[in-house]
Amino acid sequence: MNFTSLHPYVYLATRYPFSKGQSSSPRICYTSSIYLISEGYGVLCTNGERTRLGPGALVYLPAGQPHEWLADSQEPMVHLCCYFDWSYVERAAFFDTACPVCYPPEPLLEELVGPPFPYSLPEIIMVESVRVWQELFQNFYKTASFTNEQTFMRSLTIQRNFQTFIDYFLNSLLKDQQIPDRRISQLLEVMEQDLLHDAPKPLDVYYTSLNMSRGHFFELFRKSTGCSPIQYMNLFRIGRAKEDLLHTMLSITEIAEKYHFSSVHYFSRLFHQLTGEAPREFRQK
Repeated sequence: MNFTSLHPYVYLATRYPFSKGQSSSPRICYTSSIYLISEGYGVLCTNGERTRLGPGALVYLPAGQPHEWLADSQEPMVHLCCYFDWSYVERAAFFDTACPVCYPPEPLLEELVGPPFPYSLPEIIMVESVRVWQELFQNFYKTASFTNEQTFMRSLTIQRNFQTFIDYFLNSLLKDQQIPDRRISQLLEVMEQDLLHDAPKPLDVYYTSLNMSRGHFFELFRKSTGCSPIQYMNLFRIGRAKEDLLHTMLSITEIAEKYHFSSVHYFSRLFHQLTGEAPREFRQK
């Protein structure tokens, strides 16, 4: 998946209580899905395995994975569940619901199966606080109807709350994998605001605010952004300068001053280093 297309979109989110001994029937969801067992017990059958699950189990199933849910005969499970794609898939021409499910022997339309997430995700984890996850789920409950002119404003709120949920979900499941550290992501917002309003601050202002050593800060920053803090700040300022060169009448000296470069000569040298062109050449091309 191209990361620029990664924009999770939820089609259905609900609370689903099973009856005693109820089966979901063997099925394949066209979308990815997440299930929280808030109470009761049941068995998940998938990938040739049967796993008994209870309260606090959080299950992720990628789009296109065959599975079946079997509720306990005495204490049936209750699902808080959502069905979504990592990027929106248009299926309205093929199904009358925004959240289609294939029940074999019905043929699966492979071209309509949602995209996978670019990293491996654990299929099952146990959450520490069911209540926290319940509250997150309840903020984006949604029917499986398609969005239209009457519902698009409500859909915007639902999708915004779902983005919050997915952010929490990924940070919970990918703590030790290569995703941006939440602390660095929050720091980037502060850093960018600083760069827009003032001269760059000394780096120790940032890593001391996180109670980190300089070495650990640099390591996490590079892992999260692909570059060092100084490189990030320079790329950010040069990126803004490029917009001004193309779309304003500001002089090169004024642009250098606007983004707090120490001199127009330093700005020009850095601009050429990062773009391969002098500011004047970039503006005139």
